[in-house]
Amino acid sequence: MKTVINYIRSLFLFELLRGLTLTGRYMWTKSFTLQYPEEKAPVSPRFRGLHALRRYPNGEERCIACKLCEAVCPALAITIEAEPRSDGSRRTTRYDIDLFKCIFCGFCEESCPVDSIVETRVYEYHFEQRGEQIMTKEKLLAIGDKYEEQLAEDRLAQAGVR
Repeated sequence: MKTVINYIRSLFLFELLRGLTLTGRYMWTKSFTLQYPEEKAPVSPRFRGLHALRRYPNGEERCIACKLCEAVCPALAITIEAEPRSDGSRRTTRYDIDLFKCIFCGFCEESCPVDSIVETRVYEYHFEQRGEQIMTKEKLLAIGDKYEEQLAEDRLAQAGVR
């Protein structure tokens, strides 16, 4: 019986008709089109884009060199070197993220106890030269300084304060 049904379906091109009805159903709906450089689609506050390092309001970097983000990174994209400062606290001397290795999973952000490393909503970035994909500590801090207002707002929204 199954072979007869399969023969009839193949004879009348049943799958093709189903596909054409689906196409016809969407043919008459209004399409969603953006003129990209001028118009941008809304981005969720939980979007994981370009990385950034944050600072405290007094200007001191937040990273305490606990190396949890380096340990939890499944792609091994983060490299951290640290040394103690004169006041006894540990701070990073080197904090590198290789964006070609990074899979943007967000584990580094979740593991950070002081909310130092975050992923911004920035998705428009590119690299023109070899080696630019390595985000150094200075680049990450500059990105964090540039987008601090947006990052703080996103943190408050995620905490449910807003």
